[in-house]
Amino acid sequence: MKNVILLTIDTLRKDVLGPDVHRGKEGLTPFIDSLQDKCIVFNRCRAIGPYTQASFPGILASSYYLEFGKDKQLSPQRTLISEVVKNGGFTTAGFHSNPYLSDYFGWNRGWDEFYDSMDDEVSDLVPYILGDKINSKVADWLASYTRQAGVKPFFLWAHYMDVHEPYVPERKYIDMVDASINVSKDEMLALFKNVVLKRDVSNAETVTLLKKLYQAHVLEVDDYTKEFFGILEKFDVLKSSIVIITSDHGDEFSEHGGLSHDGKMYSELINVPFLIVDADLEKGRVCDTLVSNVDIPPTIASMFGLESPKSYHGQPLLPLDGYRPKGCFGEAIGKLSHKVKETDKPVYFYEEGNLRISWRVENDTWQMYDLKEDTKELSNIIDTSPAAEDMKSKLKSNIKS
Repeated sequence: MKNVILLTIDTLRKDVLGPDVHRGKEGLTPFIDSLQDKCIVFNRCRAIGPYTQASFPGILASSYYLEFGKDKQLSPQRTLISEVVKNGGFTTAGFHSNPYLSDYFGWNRGWDEFYDSMDDEVSDLVPYILGDKINSKVADWLASYTRQAGVKPFFLWAHYMDVHEPYVPERKYIDMVDASINVSKDEMLALFKNVVLKRDVSNAETVTLLKKLYQAHVLEVDDYTKEFFGILEKFDVLKSSIVIITSDHGDEFSEHGGLSHDGKMYSELINVPFLIVDADLEKGRVCDTLVSNVDIPPTIASMFGLESPKSYHGQPLLPLDGYRPKGCFGEAIGKLSHKVKETDKPVYFYEEGNLRISWRVENDTWQMYDLKEDTKELSNIIDTSPAAEDMKSKLKSNIKS
């Protein structure tokens, strides 16, 4: 039985992976791209929400955000995959620096080792722990764990925040994206405070600059991922491990009139990368089946030979021919600013085949797009498609809150 390692990268859009065909050069994730020959790539994975709080209940508990109310504390009715694995007799360890996933909110359940950085000092420029420190924590744990006698297979989760705003990347990564960019770190922080937080997309050049700074962070986190795999090799656990790489959501750069990641259900926010890396694969595979991040916990449980709790909504992704394709559902509070207001109401989406429908409760607005014919989601066909009523019904049938 292999170890299972889950590496989640906050705010990583799916479309940043792969070669940069527009510039005719290496892409933003050269190391992750180099794993293609030893992994299964799921081309159509959807986050169940467009920001961390709405998405991570799927990633770690195979549940939906509003399923147990809007309490910020993790509901005792949710079962984390760490609890399933630990109760199954295996070792668990988690390392991250996202406040929304901290001990304070209850996400520390089921971990033999848990680091959430809440006691560490951070700055306005970088309000999270960098990926190299997360890697260092992982290395320290592996150094200690692998020295023990009779070690059991383990489940390890690591989460990087480095792609997340504020976009203040190091100079060397900026130069790799666009060497002509000439802004100081203080100016980058000012862009965050005066443009991103205010969702000001009035200046197209500024939005382009923000996206380039974001891309520089993507290059940075690709290097951290390369270092992470080097650590696994150093402690001789990579060949005996399966590594899952994914993201909780993407980021918007005015594709639909906003910035950051608000309560919207468009591809730039809910289309996420998903790879399962296994050194024993004879060759890489690409899966075009529509899947959801609620499938991650059942997949991990099955890798340990464990049954999933009845509360889980997803199903194991492996073996591929055993997966029963179905539509993807997601929900969030439909906030349109960096903070949720008490008056904000839910937004939902359902995707099946080439169609994605969404419902914004606040103003009873419906949108539906043909994702094959309208990849930028600009032509709302809710009033013209004969499939609209059926898709509305399927979306509403998934709402449990």
